[in-house]
Amino acid sequence: MEKPERTDDAVKILHNRYVKDDAQRRASVEAERVNAEVARMIYDLRTDAGLTQGELADRIGTTQSVISRLEDSDYEGHSLSMLKRIADALNQKMTVVMTARAPEAGAARPSRPPACEGRTKRRSKSS
Repeated sequence: MEKPERTDDAVKILHNRYVKDDAQRRASVEAERVNAEVARMIYDLRTDAGLTQGELADRIGTTQSVISRLEDSDYEGHSLSMLKRIADALNQKMTVVMTARAPEAGAARPSRPPACEGRTKRRSKSS
């Protein structure tokens, strides 16, 4: 039996100890990563624009406490409509990207998600 590679990288040690091959834990870590990334993006864009939370809130018609929640990495309620309002107020273009995950070891992946079965791709006609 092969010994695992030794490391002094704390993140790798914690990942190997608590997440490793547990799909549910990996999904939880990914969800938290996304929440933290969105919160940090809102904070960075707001501070780069030189705005306080209250000033951004005024621009999008909400309260300072809502902006504070949105900038909290533990917040899980980011909505696309609120993110769009923030992007507009900060003169940003919002883009949503979905990329394929790496297949899990031994798991077969369908060529199309079940929700897409029977659907055809529609292309809009350009004028």
